[in-house]
Order: sequence, then structure tokens, then C-alpha cells
Amino acid sequence: MKIVFATNNEHKLSEIRAILGPKFEVVSLADIGCHEDIPETGATLEENALMKAEYIYDKYHLSCFADDTGLEVEALNGAPGVYSARYASLESVATESQQTLSHDSEANMARLLRELENNNNRKARFRTVIALIQKKDVCPCGCTSIKLIHKFEGIVNGEIIREKRGGEGFGYDPIFQPEGYTETFAELGADIKNKISHRARAVAKLAEFLRATP
Repeated sequence: MKIVFATNNEHKLSEIRAILGPKFEVVSLADIGCHEDIPETGATLEENALMKAEYIYDKYHLSCFADDTGLEVEALNGAPGVYSARYASLESVATESQQTLSHDSEANMARLLRELENNNNRKARFRTVIALIQKKDVCPCGCTSIKLIHKFEGIVNGEIIREKRGGEGFGYDPIFQPEGYTETFAELGADIKNKISHRARAVAKLAEFLRATP
């Protein structure tokens, strides 16, 4: 089964392809010739995931899915949340138009550790939302189709440690220790992470749905 994943992030593509396995041919935005920046202006992970999937479906008329992931820290009232990928760039600006929407993982981690420096409540969770849009023909010749939308969620609980550990993974992986483990995501390695992560749990639900769909 061929399906578009609305990303060019190689880390995400590798994770998704490994989790879905050889039964699914997951192609990237670059593979379908999409090189523009897709808007991600939603106030929630759900809104962003659906916004990206609908952009691809409406322009390319292909079945596709998109995800958005946020790190939600209890002591920060759920922040950085939907702004996780650009958390550091929001620290000293006032309006959306002034934001430098960079994805600087080191700066993001530094800000988060700074904000939690004197806080003993380190509880956090990663949450991934996947929006899937399927193109379904409603007649044998394929002249008419409908758009079906489905959403899937994956959550992994854990805590933010006080110093970075590990050299694998990406994003906040070096400072996130999942519940039940003594290692961070960056120490556990891709094989273990792909079995227990938030994205793995959301993708498992996606894969189960796709396998059961005629």
C-alpha cells in the first residue's frame, strides 16, 4: 500500500517506515514533488496534523497522513506543547509575526531545562496525533471520490531529567526518560524507542486501521 507521509523529516520517515514495515510504501513530500512550506498555524496538535494532511490531499489528491507531536510538561501547564519544535524561538518575542520558527533542538532543550531548574516536578509526556485522509472511489470508474478523515493518538509518559544523556534520537530525546526505564530516548536507541514511543503508539493504531481497511 502506497501512502504519503506529509513530511521531509528523515528522522520521522525512518521511524514511520520501520514501524509500518514493508507492507506499506511510505513516500515523503519530496517524493511527490512538494517542496513548499505547509502552514502549521493551529492552536492544537490535532489542528496542525489535519491542516498538513488536508493541504496535501487538496493539492495532490492522494491518500496521505500527517502528524504533529508535542512535549507536554506538567509543571509548565502543558508547555511547550504545540510549540515544542520552536520553543526557544518564542522566548523573547511578542507576536507570531516576529517569531523565528527555527527548529533548534539544543536551544529548545536549554530553555526547558532552564525553566525547570528549581522545580522537582519533572513529570512530562510526549503526545503524537496523526491525521489520515483517505481517497475513496465511490464508483467503479473512479470518476467520483470522497474524502475520509481519521485521527489517531499516541502518548508516552515520563520525566524530564536534569542533564542531557545519549547521542541518538532527535528533538528532546536526550532529556526525556520514559516511564519504566532508566535511560533517555536518546540512550535507548531506535529499536527500543520505535516500540514504546508516542509516535510508535499512534502509528500502531494507524497501521491496525490501514490493515483492516479494504
